Amino acid sequence: MSQWENYLQENFDRFLQELLDFLRIPSVSALPEHAQDVQRAAEWTAKRLQSAGLEKVQVLSTGGHPVVYGEWLHAKGKPTVMIYGHFDTQPADPLELWTHPPFEPTIEGDRIYARGATDDKGNLLIPIVAVEALLQTEKALPVNIKFLLEGQEEIGSPQIPDFVAEHRDLLACDFIYSADGSLWGENQPAIYISMRGICALQIDVQGPKHDLHSGAYGGTVQNPIHALVQLLVSMRGPDGRITVEGFYENVLPMTREDQEKMAAIPFDEEAFKKEIGVDELFGEPEYTPWERIGVRPTLELNGIWGGFQGEGTKTIIPSEAHAKITCRLVPNQDPRKVLDCIEAHIIKNRPKGVRINIQKGGAYAKPYAVPMDHPAVQAAHRVFEELYGVAPYYVRGGGSIPICSTFLDELQAHTVTFCFGLPDEQAHAPNEFFRLSSFRKGQKAYVLLLKHLGAANG
Repeated sequence: MSQWENYLQENFDRFLQELLDFLRIPSVSALPEHAQDVQRAAEWTAKRLQSAGLEKVQVLSTGGHPVVYGEWLHAKGKPTVMIYGHFDTQPADPLELWTHPPFEPTIEGDRIYARGATDDKGNLLIPIVAVEALLQTEKALPVNIKFLLEGQEEIGSPQIPDFVAEHRDLLACDFIYSADGSLWGENQPAIYISMRGICALQIDVQGPKHDLHSGAYGGTVQNPIHALVQLLVSMRGPDGRITVEGFYENVLPMTREDQEKMAAIPFDEEAFKKEIGVDELFGEPEYTPWERIGVRPTLELNGIWGGFQGEGTKTIIPSEAHAKITCRLVPNQDPRKVLDCIEAHIIKNRPKGVRINIQKGGAYAKPYAVPMDHPAVQAAHRVFEELYGVAPYYVRGGGSIPICSTFLDELQAHTVTFCFGLPDEQAHAPNEFFRLSSFRKGQKAYVLLLKHLGAANG
């Protein structure tokens, strides 16, 4: 066993106690009353980077919740790798569904239960520990390292894009590994090579200046709810294909390699339907469910309201109606252009007799993808295969991680997920947990990753 492996093994109990201390900080970024706790988590993280041997460690202001930066840049001629993660957490509500208090971490068997255990404090601490092990045993790192750890990911990182743009020189790197995310399964690693982008809008339809008696006025004025429904129906065909002109204009066709990689991921349609409680799946018939999730854009109604909502009957023509829409976007789509296409469609198809207001905003992120042959992807592949004995799945995620496109735009550096949470660990839900076996395995994985990167660039 190598010196660094001995170090990790001998100090595991200390690392675990540190994680427990970290998890006791209720760093809930969404709640103003916890702003000082987010600051406290930032200071804890900074001290932990310093004790690991990182240099120039700083807690930096963003105009919102802070970020923590640290570096070790003494590997001459080697690449500079940035490691990203976040120390803020989701709120713990509903508290009554927790078996243990969310900020009093509890170990049961191989699991540590606490808010933030898997998302993202357990995963964030792993690369810090790995760097410490190398610096303590080998007195150097095989590559140059920077850490950027933030305290506002769970509220959409509102100040982070401007922060990254303003600190390009400080954050300059060759590529980035994200310690935020999850594997496919306990014995099956995965590398997420793309994430969908997102854009949002609200449609407000205004008819008469107030609700009208449906008997006295019915048949003489346009009903805003009817008008809204007519407009919404015009946006999507019965097969799920979006009918907004220009919506698919920049969508790239799937390559044969894309199809092969996605087909290699097992999909149990019956289990999937049972899990979500539907009798049949829906969507563009020429694409598989995985392809619809990973490489096809969507336009979804998230909410619709207007008129009388109470029990019984109220015979009115409502004065207004509203709908909220979000679109998940795939690489090469521009969120602004997609919103412009939808706005043009609404104007073109506006029903007579109503006024329409369009509010663009809310959720917004560019799509992101990293080439499968990127050196950072291939290094992660080799480590995962060495540790798990199987090749990782190459997954195109359906969700959005805005920071990835920010890093690419501002630093010209790709981000690769390299993290050890698992999908069943109830992130964002009551009784969130993280496996101690993953905490241990991840430490070894990060050491191997850094060594692979150093050897490949020697």
